[in-house]
Amino acid sequence: MTTTNNLPASIDEVQNLLSQQMYVSDRGLAVTIFLALKLQRPLFLEGEAGVGKTEIARALAAALDTELIRIQCYEGLDVNHAVYEWNHTRQILEIRLMEAGGGMDRETATADLFSERFLIKRPLLQAIDESRDKSPVLLIDELDRADEEFEGFLLELLADYQITIPELGTYRAVHPPIVIITSNRTREIHDALKRRCLYHWIDYPDFQKELQIVTSKIPEAPRRLAQQVTAFVQELREAELYKIPGISETLDWTAALVALNQKELDPQVIDDTMGIMLKYQDDIELVRGEPVRAMLERSANRGTRRGRRGGG
Repeated sequence: MTTTNNLPASIDEVQNLLSQQMYVSDRGLAVTIFLALKLQRPLFLEGEAGVGKTEIARALAAALDTELIRIQCYEGLDVNHAVYEWNHTRQILEIRLMEAGGGMDRETATADLFSERFLIKRPLLQAIDESRDKSPVLLIDELDRADEEFEGFLLELLADYQITIPELGTYRAVHPPIVIITSNRTREIHDALKRRCLYHWIDYPDFQKELQIVTSKIPEAPRRLAQQVTAFVQELREAELYKIPGISETLDWTAALVALNQKELDPQVIDDTMGIMLKYQDDIELVRGEPVRAMLERSANRGTRRGRRGGG
């Protein structure tokens, strides 16, 4: 099996390709992505919600100029929604047409009804479609939200890039998909699946990396505002919150402040826009008012220190 994608030839090229898609990658992540592409191994990414796991798949698909196939996992996800199912409506219609024509042979009818023209291909089967001329990026998002039984469906796919359908046989990828699996670690994923993957943990970014993300994604944001927002969010993540804001919340908040024509942070605008960063009322009440003022003061010192260290 081979891929026809124009794959990066070095770790530096991986970082450059991702940066062209405005994804800021550290070297550790770039090394893991490079090896996953080179060895044709699935990439298993864990980390808190909002740290950019899903965005890696989008950026990689765009960088390689290939299709992104995404399956969003949830409780109750089964083979019919993830792999394939039969088009029962068309099958019933076909049976009625056969009956109307007379002389229906049961064995022939069964073989015809369970042929590929009645097959509905779901994301996992689409990803290994033999008609593809290049490897797609297959994103299996938030696997920890699916039932444990669903992991069993993935083992054959991840081991050999193939899926067996009892009525039709085994489908094998000519160009195996570039598989990225994400988990927010709400439950542990079985070792049998992890062994088939390369693993990388994605943490919240430090000040300089998050500032780089903000300025690349929202270049219209004033530099001072971007620095203040980044420093405040870094400070906010140290509070005892039920749900810590991720990078996506940082970007949403920055965009909202730009829309409000805000040039810099002040306690009032933080209180007014707190719901963009925090999604639980208890968290909002915990930091609103005086705690916001204290965090803003501490973050000003944090931003100044980091700004000087990073050359402004």
